Amino acid sequence: MKKPEVVVITGASAGVGRATAHRFARDGARIALIARSSEGLERAAEEVRTLGGEALPIPLDVSDADAVEAAAERVEQELGPIDIWVNDAMATIFSPVHEISPAEFKRATEVTYLGTVYGTMAALKRMRERNRGTIVQVGSALAYRAIPLQSAYCGAKFAIRGFTDALRVELMHDKTDIHITMVQLSAFNTPQFQWGRTKLPRRPQPVPPIFQPEVAAKGIHWAAHHRRRELNVGFPAVKAILGNKLFPKLADRRLVKLGYAGQMGKLPLPDNRPDNLYEAVPEDYGTHGRFDTRSKGYSLQLWATTHRGMVAAGALAAGALLWAGRRGMRAGLRR
Repeated sequence: MKKPEVVVITGASAGVGRATAHRFARDGARIALIARSSEGLERAAEEVRTLGGEALPIPLDVSDADAVEAAAERVEQELGPIDIWVNDAMATIFSPVHEISPAEFKRATEVTYLGTVYGTMAALKRMRERNRGTIVQVGSALAYRAIPLQSAYCGAKFAIRGFTDALRVELMHDKTDIHITMVQLSAFNTPQFQWGRTKLPRRPQPVPPIFQPEVAAKGIHWAAHHRRRELNVGFPAVKAILGNKLFPKLADRRLVKLGYAGQMGKLPLPDNRPDNLYEAVPEDYGTHGRFDTRSKGYSLQLWATTHRGMVAAGALAAGALLWAGRRGMRAGLRR
């Protein structure tokens, strides 16, 4: 009987991280859930157990390197050797650059970028001893195409991509059997738009089309078990990445027109809106944000990219049928 995988997920108390924990729980995995102390972390642990997994909630701030290292040691003592480490913790600020303070920018960078670095280092310390393991960096199309009003988040995701690319080559050079991959996401319906710090006049929102967190979780789980260098989740991510490579100036001009209005809803900010930049929100917001009615629970692009063999076989079969049909038509015309 196969041993349950030991999985560490940061940012596991809500959104994509929590949905990812659910997906691994269905495999019966032993899951360490890392997030700042909140009701959401304990509730996520209960859900993991209900779905068939084993949960170890560990409240900590990923910007604290010593705390992350101590957590990794605890995981190995209580759950066993770490097989998969998923870095998903993040913090953001919706604001023009000139309205962000240096302290705010530093905080968002420490959580999103350095939190990923610290998690990776803690995982590597143990995986290198065994020469096995997988590290999944949860990225974004914004790691390739930055957008206005999210400079801190975009900068951190660009940095994660650079860090990951450099580390990947080091692992290849050392001929290790440790795999590192990055999953680039589209827009998702998560609570970050309800509690991320904002200085916008209206409520922030993801740029449509929007997907449910379970779609991202499916991609992350797949990436953790396949040797793909990167995985894009959702066609908008593919379009943004490819479009920026081919037509960056056109993308700039389009964002001038759509980048502001597209990230704001019609309603003003509520007076009692929570803010989690420095402290965890003291209540459970769950996995989904407030955009359920506008969000898709599937991605044909994700299915296609994770079933390349079937897509290629289908294309070959269609081509063969087309060729046979044309040949038969020509033969009929000769008679």
